[in-house]
Amino acid sequence: MPMFDVEGSSLYYQVKGEGTPIIFIHPPLLTSTNFIYQLDQLSINNKVITFDIRGHGKSVYSKQEITYSLIVKDIVNLMDFLGIEKAFICGYSTGGSISLEFLLMYPNRALGSIVISGMSEVKDIYLKQRISLAVKLSNKKAISALALAITLGNSNTRKVFQKLFKDASYGDARNIQQYYRYSLYYNCTSRLQNINLPILLVFGKKDKSFHHYAQILHEKLPQNELAIFEKEKHQIPTKAAVKLNQKINEFIQKHCIQNSLNTTRFYREPKSIFIKNQ
Repeated sequence: MPMFDVEGSSLYYQVKGEGTPIIFIHPPLLTSTNFIYQLDQLSINNKVITFDIRGHGKSVYSKQEITYSLIVKDIVNLMDFLGIEKAFICGYSTGGSISLEFLLMYPNRALGSIVISGMSEVKDIYLKQRISLAVKLSNKKAISALALAITLGNSNTRKVFQKLFKDASYGDARNIQQYYRYSLYYNCTSRLQNINLPILLVFGKKDKSFHHYAQILHEKLPQNELAIFEKEKHQIPTKAAVKLNQKINEFIQKHCIQNSLNTTRFYREPKSIFIKNQ
């Protein structure tokens, strides 16, 4: 089982494929398993990296409180460990907020981003109430029930549900609660105009409570394209995987060509940087 040691914790990660690096960030309680279809399908043409955030899934409990900046720094350290200079950062739901924070903190380490059902802030009462309830349920007594509800909602088959639930059950309630709580108060809306990298926004038409967040991102991000999936709700990575993966491939190919005619993939070696020609 591949593990990467970071200060105060140890992260479980997976790498599959060769090509343009894409790093995926999961929401609270869920794990990297939520990107099972992206790991399998996108790795045909790209280098796909997934990982469990501290205290989630197979990653070790963190004594440091979970914050978005801590997660971003862990991603950068993982990139250094894997020899990756730049990558597309892809976040799902609150993971989308972290991908935005990554671009704000380390724009020189990103090729761009994919934000799936994400947001730059938690503003509406409905979403605040849902996250606040998750904070309350993130304890040893109720965490299993919360994991059951969330993994069931993100599953498209019984087999996927069993795997999602099993891996979610490994998580530590303390770190999961910290992640939920931090997402309630995070807000980068006023800084979105500072992100000058290409961003693909993907939302479901039936995910009506997130339409407002899609509008905010689409209006304020300088370089973005918005894709609305007609028949989908919130859980796009598992329930609309084929459509999502096709859109991500198109987006990455487009911007790799725009970035350079000859050099599209960026890697780092110890004490040196090299560029691999396509």
